[in-house]
Amino acid sequence: MTATAAAQHTDASTLAGRRVLVKVPATSANLGPGFDTLGLALARYDELEVSVPDASADAPGLEIEVHGVGEGEVPLDERHLVVRAIAHTFARAGVPMPALKLVAHNVIPHGRGLGSSGAAIVAGVVAAKGLLEGIVDFSADELLDLATELEGHPDNVAPALFGGLTIAWVTPEGPRHKKLMVHRGVSPLVLVPEHEMSTALARSLQPESVPHEDAVFNVSRSALLVAALIQSPELLFQATEDKLHQHYRAAAMPETDRLIRVLREAGHPAVVSGAGPSILVLASDPSERAAAIAIVEASADTAWQALPLAVDFKGATVQSA
Repeated sequence: MTATAAAQHTDASTLAGRRVLVKVPATSANLGPGFDTLGLALARYDELEVSVPDASADAPGLEIEVHGVGEGEVPLDERHLVVRAIAHTFARAGVPMPALKLVAHNVIPHGRGLGSSGAAIVAGVVAAKGLLEGIVDFSADELLDLATELEGHPDNVAPALFGGLTIAWVTPEGPRHKKLMVHRGVSPLVLVPEHEMSTALARSLQPESVPHEDAVFNVSRSALLVAALIQSPELLFQATEDKLHQHYRAAAMPETDRLIRVLREAGHPAVVSGAGPSILVLASDPSERAAAIAIVEASADTAWQALPLAVDFKGATVQSA
């Protein structure tokens, strides 16, 4: 990151009165075979307002409001994930953390495999970027590095930051990404259950090694999936086949596994969204989405919320207010 000479002398008074508006999309990672590598940004957004209040002797050092998803559940102190990400970014920039007021309007479900933690981390990183505008400049790689340090892997934070379909990988110099535009015929459908799934639990069910033929199978399907998403949606069903992670986690989310099997038997390219338990159907047209919704309504043992969503192409945005 590039810091101006003013960064060495930046304090709370310098930042007082700054206010930014942040918008971050939901994401779906893995997309079937692309385990820890592929991610897709979806047009469902958490929106946040982050401001540095004017200096006052009785002003609180941190004030947090949460509306919508997570209201009454997430911590309203320094443990809040957005605040942690802001603090992490300020620390990396070498600028003291100011007093903050955070107002979050959340719609991305928590614990459902739609990148809520990645969105919160990205929101904090880009909020800090906006607050530090003119003081510290961040490259795209630096933003991804900051977010990945907190998230642990880049497959969710990359599409949340940059939008579209992202391929993420890690180098000795840090995480990197490639953004690709998705074919206009791709019509994502997310099916969200009422119950949650722990990402840590899902990862604990993944073996440390897999059969060679399964690894080769997933390499071929991951390559095919990129082609299907950007050029040939008619290949999405075959391209979303997976032998690397979904069946190992199936016992922890039996209803998700059952519905995916029902959907795929009917020809729909359904996969686990992220760590689950939500389901992502990468339909090739809106009529296919409607057919998939009808199957779930007729087959599900529990309530599922159907979200027909567009692909987000912008990623996280931040603007001064």
